[in-house]
Amino acid sequence: MSLFSFFKKSDKVGKENTIDSNELLGNASSKKSDNRDVVTKLSFHPEWDVPQEQKYIFNFLANELEPLKPNQLSLSSISIEEDPRSGKWLVRAFFRSSLPEAIELGEIELFIMDKNDELVASKKFDFKALGTIPAESARPWVFEFEKSTLKVAEVPEDGWKIAFNLVSLRGHQLELDESWEKQLPATQKEELAKIVKTLPTLGETEVNFTGLQAKLAENGSLNVSIFIRNGHNKAINLEQLPLEIIDATGKQVAKGSFNMDPILTVQPNSTKPWTFIFPAELVEADDADLSRWTARVTQ
Repeated sequence: MSLFSFFKKSDKVGKENTIDSNELLGNASSKKSDNRDVVTKLSFHPEWDVPQEQKYIFNFLANELEPLKPNQLSLSSISIEEDPRSGKWLVRAFFRSSLPEAIELGEIELFIMDKNDELVASKKFDFKALGTIPAESARPWVFEFEKSTLKVAEVPEDGWKIAFNLVSLRGHQLELDESWEKQLPATQKEELAKIVKTLPTLGETEVNFTGLQAKLAENGSLNVSIFIRNGHNKAINLEQLPLEIIDATGKQVAKGSFNMDPILTVQPNSTKPWTFIFPAELVEADDADLSRWTARVTQ
């Protein structure tokens, strides 16, 4: 089956996911005063030899596309077909650019969201395969989502969309609670952000607790500041957190359970610092070596 046979006369353009090019390219080249409509022109990969009948289909679909604003990138959903042999999804879409110059992109993670905006598939694609995208153009493509990248068994109903994973595009970030944002000076915020960048990369579904600072108070309580690290593409909510602190010798120096009121939320692909105070009765600090320590979530 050829690439072109995936695009049919019955296809229609569906939902669109549009972002400012700065979110992907990291260069604020757009002119904020330019608010004109950009009609993207159909563009084929230079290695494609497109049959005349398929050109008619592509032109028909391209004419359905809504204009973009300047300096945007967009994914316009068309249709999904499941490969009966492998079970992978063949997702037809237009990748569009309203930039005034040609671009070539690298690796980008894409989502398939159903009509309720629930994630049903995710995969990283090397956009170099799409070739150089001319200025103000729309390039048709088939994105292949293997069975291992699917979260559900069946192709979603009408109303689905293919979208950029903006969380992965922006990279892992420091997230400060409003109280920390107000109290910390800019230099300390910058220092925390630098530390976050040096921490090991998280898995896509990993939640990690990394020690930042531990201090014994005069009243015998133990104050520990911890990085709560969320590698998920969705926020996590912590209502109760059972923690133990292990010192450099492997000794347990504190253990307790914390009720989070209000609920502590950590945004997707973010690290949030938080301070926990163990009261003296939960601390066994005799001969504790806090030169190096570990925070563990207990059952």
